[in-house]
Amino acid sequence: MAERYPGGVISKTPPVVTGPTGGEGGSASGMWTLDTVLEYEKAGAWPKPTLPRELYAWGLNTNGQLGDNTVVRRSSPVQVGALTTWLQVAVGSTHTAAVKTNGTLWAWGRNNNGQLGDSTAVNFSSPIQVGALTTWSEIAAGGNSTAAIKTDSTLWSWGSNLQGQLGLNDTAFRSSPVQVGALTAWFQIAAGNQHTAAIRTNGTMWAWGRNLEGQVGDNTTVYRSSPVQVGAITNWSQITCGSTHTAAIKTDGTLWAWGRNNFGQVGDNTSVNKSSPTQVGALTTWSQVAGGNLHTVAIKTDGTLWAWGRNTYGQVGDNTVVDRSSPVQVGALTTWLQIAASATDTAATKTDGTLWTWGRNDQGQVGDNTIVSRSSPVQVGALTTWFRVARGATAEHASAITKG
Repeated sequence: MAERYPGGVISKTPPVVTGPTGGEGGSASGMWTLDTVLEYEKAGAWPKPTLPRELYAWGLNTNGQLGDNTVVRRSSPVQVGALTTWLQVAVGSTHTAAVKTNGTLWAWGRNNNGQLGDSTAVNFSSPIQVGALTTWSEIAAGGNSTAAIKTDSTLWSWGSNLQGQLGLNDTAFRSSPVQVGALTAWFQIAAGNQHTAAIRTNGTMWAWGRNLEGQVGDNTTVYRSSPVQVGAITNWSQITCGSTHTAAIKTDGTLWAWGRNNFGQVGDNTSVNKSSPTQVGALTTWSQVAGGNLHTVAIKTDGTLWAWGRNTYGQVGDNTVVDRSSPVQVGALTTWLQIAASATDTAATKTDGTLWTWGRNDQGQVGDNTIVSRSSPVQVGALTTWFRVARGATAEHASAITKG
C-alpha cells in the first residue's frame, strides 16, 4: 500500500479532500507524504480509488501463483478473472495475495505451509477468499508466509514460521490468520524470505524472523520470533524487505539499509553485512525503496530511478551485468513513479501509466512476450493505465493492477 497513490511521498503538506471520503469517487488535490496518506486512510479520510481495477499476472506458474486457473507459464500479462475491484496485490515466492476495494482478502498459488490462509494445505490456481472479513487494508507476502493489516490497525500473519517470521513468539506454522500480539497502530508491513518488518503510526520500526545476516536490524544476529523494535527512532516512513536484507526511508528523505550485503545490496559501497540500519549515502531526497533477492531499487523525489546490488541478469537496469555496491542511476528519465523488485528482475511504472521491467526472463517474468533477459528497462505492452506492480523478493512471477 505504500505506493498506492501516485506522488504520495513527495509533499509534506496534506491536500484538500473533496467529494465522498471513506468510499468511492472522492478526489484530493496535492500530494501527501507516505505516512500522512496511510494515517488518513486508516481513519477513513482518504477517498478510495475509483473503479475499475483489473488484476494481471505473468511469469512462472508451476503452483498456480498467477491465478489464471492454469499452471501454464506466461511471458506476457494475463488477466486474473474478470473482476475489476482489486486494490492491492502482494507476491510471495510461489503464492500471491490481494485485497479488494470491499476489504476482502484473497490468495492463490502454493499452499504447502498454509500461506494462503484458508486453513488447508491445498494449492489453488485461482483466487480464493480468506475468511469472510471485509476489514483488510494492507497485505505483504514473504517466501512462504503472509502478513496483513486490518482497518483497525491490528497485524495478522500465517504460513511458514520456521524462523519465527510470523511474529507469534513460536515457530509453529499457521494455515489461517493469527493476530501478532495485542498492539494496534500498525500501518505498513513488508515481508522478506524468512523475516518481516513493519512500521507503526508513531514512526517506530519493528522486525522479526531470520536474523543470521542482521536483517532484523537490532544490532544482533539472533533470530526473533516476535517483533523487536529497531532502535528508538520515530521517523521511519517506508519499509521494504529483500530476501535477506531490509531497507527503509525516514521522513527526512534519508535512505537506510541493513542485512546481507554480499553483492552490495545494502548500498554502502561495501560487501560487509550490517546488523543495524546503515545510511546509504548522504542524500535526503529518497521517496521510495524496494528490495529484491540480492538487489535494491529506489526512486528519488525528482523522479529518477536508482539501483544497486547483484546484477548477474541485468536486474539493476544500467545496461550492464556488473554488480553495484552503491546506487547507480537507471537511465536519465525523471518520470518514474512506483517500483518493485523480485528474485532477479525489477519492474516500475512511470507517471504516464506505462509499465517497464528488466532482468532475468527465463520464465517470462519480464512480461515482454519473450524469454530473453533484459539489462535495461523494456516496456510491457502498450497500456498506459498501470496502477501498481508487485514483485516478491524470491519470486519468479509478477502481478500488477490497472486503473480505469
